[in-house]
Amino acid sequence: MIKTSSCIFSFLVLICFLVVVAFGGTFDQEFDVTWGYGRVKILENGQLLTLSLDRSSGSGFKSKQQYMFAKIDMKIKLVPGNSAGTATTYYLSSVGSAHDEIDFEFLGNVTGEPYTLHTNVYAQGKGDREQQFYLWFDPTKDFHTYSILWNPRNIIFLVDGTPIRQYKNLEATNGIPYPKNQPMWLYSSLWNAEEWATRGGLVRTDWSKAPFIASYRNFNAQTSKNPIANSWLTQSLDNVGLARMKWVQKNYMIYNYCTDTKRFPQGFPHECTLN
Repeated sequence: MIKTSSCIFSFLVLICFLVVVAFGGTFDQEFDVTWGYGRVKILENGQLLTLSLDRSSGSGFKSKQQYMFAKIDMKIKLVPGNSAGTATTYYLSSVGSAHDEIDFEFLGNVTGEPYTLHTNVYAQGKGDREQQFYLWFDPTKDFHTYSILWNPRNIIFLVDGTPIRQYKNLEATNGIPYPKNQPMWLYSSLWNAEEWATRGGLVRTDWSKAPFIASYRNFNAQTSKNPIANSWLTQSLDNVGLARMKWVQKNYMIYNYCTDTKRFPQGFPHECTLN
């Protein structure tokens, strides 16, 4: 599904001589609570973390480490039942007005209706690269693995190992900005987004169902303090991976900025014809 290229380019030659570092400790070792203190619980000897949202506040956490290219995996079980108006976020981000960011956001819905999985990529402070999907399973019944593969070649979003989106590094050949110079932290949060999250804000949060709870397990990060020699650092999608991604996009994609003619009447962003 994912192919690995040999170390051809000079920057990849350097990669081949450096040492792999992997992070996969307990939640209390790997993360700090950033807000909503008392609403973040670390349980089962650090193997389970839960975020909660009530009318007063949501909650969130942030990695203690910064990552400069990484393969990040996290198992998440989303808010069950009537989750309308809630947003569960899971993303990499640097800081500042010219920040880079790689987003998973899970937008809740009324009972029986599907979550919307929202993805976006920011490079040098510019985002507006949204793609949205329904999932092919109920993400509230069990834990599922959501992965970000970010290397010098491309960004790949994966769900249970299935690629749903690829954003290629076209900066050198086409001048399209790509996140490549700024280390990023991993963040996650659960917050009240009822103004826009569900049907554009038409469906509001039912606070009688609070507290809303999202759960996390099995965090793992493959990265290093320097660029490294490991398969994920040169991975891109092979023909099988591309076919699986196209299947997801054909059957489960509900929005693609690259086909939104109302938003881009003068023509689509340049990467839309190249990615």
